[in-house]
Amino acid sequence: MDLEILTARAQEWLAQLWVWLQNPNFLAQLAAIAAAIVLAPILARILRKQVPVLRSAPAEDASLLKVRQIIFRSGQFLRAVVLVALLALAATALRGMSPFGEDWLVKIAQSLATVFVVYRAIKVFLDDPLYRKIATFTLVPLALIFVLGYWENFTGFLGNTTLIPMGSNPITVLTIAKLAVFGTLFFWLGSLGNKRGQTAIRAQKSLDIGVREILAKLFQIILFVVIAFLVINTAGIPTSGLVVVFSALSLGIGLGLQPIAANFVSGLIILLDRSVKVGDFVMLEGGVFGRIKSINMRSTTVSTADGKDIIVPNTDFTENSYENWTHDSPLQRYEVDFGVSYDTDLDALVPLIRDAVLAHEDVLDEPDLPSVEFRSFGDSSINMCVEFWCEGVDDGPNKFSSDVGFIIWRTLKANNIEIPFPQRVVHEAPKVRVAEAPKVKRKTVKS
Repeated sequence: MDLEILTARAQEWLAQLWVWLQNPNFLAQLAAIAAAIVLAPILARILRKQVPVLRSAPAEDASLLKVRQIIFRSGQFLRAVVLVALLALAATALRGMSPFGEDWLVKIAQSLATVFVVYRAIKVFLDDPLYRKIATFTLVPLALIFVLGYWENFTGFLGNTTLIPMGSNPITVLTIAKLAVFGTLFFWLGSLGNKRGQTAIRAQKSLDIGVREILAKLFQIILFVVIAFLVINTAGIPTSGLVVVFSALSLGIGLGLQPIAANFVSGLIILLDRSVKVGDFVMLEGGVFGRIKSINMRSTTVSTADGKDIIVPNTDFTENSYENWTHDSPLQRYEVDFGVSYDTDLDALVPLIRDAVLAHEDVLDEPDLPSVEFRSFGDSSINMCVEFWCEGVDDGPNKFSSDVGFIIWRTLKANNIEIPFPQRVVHEAPKVRVAEAPKVKRKTVKS
């Protein structure tokens, strides 16, 4: 394209612009757009001052907290929303005024403002950089296609592009697009409903904790199965397509998803036979121990006393051995070792230590009283042990063994009972005198 052609095109555009500038309809639309741009920030500022939910962030205990948070965060692009509304009103007003009757320029401005609203909403509501990029490169072009009036042509093209021919209802690019969009939307709503539903079920204190967990998991399974069927029906996938999907899924489970399926089934077994419940204190192979925090579809979370969460596959509870300290009863027996000197009156020591330990508020007198037992004759002391019962696990907030150790130490000190320390007797070998060699006199020879 040479310079003459570019000059001719520019002259045509300038001539068309001059015609528009002489047209009252065009000037009226320009004035409407300028007025909307000027009024939008003013009205947005007034709305922020007048509407409390836009003025300040909602409190954590406010009703409808999620809705309030969404409305408050929407205030960050309130100006763009007001601009779209003003342009829509301007287009309606221009169409109704007989001297003008045209609104094409206002419509273009409104479309661009709408796309900008979508862009700002993505920036505000999506914090993850990856999701933000995906949404920006998909939703913004789709919004632009929609506002420019090419949506039907676009969807028609996608609907005519067949991926899997299946008789009268083939799977097209549009089907996959619907599956992705509605799947994301429905499963997001399902995750919110799942959290609310499980919270409500677990809040039923009249039910046993195991029953609550079973009902919560059944609710989760049924909810997501229903959502999956809704997504498939909304996307327009025929029933014959479901056979193909389930066949592929079965093949995938047979080839590579066996561990996932095994953990899923193991989770159901754990919930149904109630061998492990939320709140139980378990010790697994390898020294992992802690309380069961949650039982999920694939794994179980064990919370340790030092604040760490250990994710354990559900198959570890169905295929391996483990200790459940609180399976049937929260009562546990503990012991604390100590030593006394050989001069101690053991007959008087036993009731002394037993009564002192029993005075602790967490030490129980059932199923057995604290028992002071003789263990062995040590090198430096008589090794003793006190056994006692408590309700709970000696970990985290409970320090039964530590408390009893302090009680024993104070009791022995108060009664002048010696706590011996290791002693060793060292015998020194007698010194052996070594005869000194006779001194040799040296003669000095003068030369």
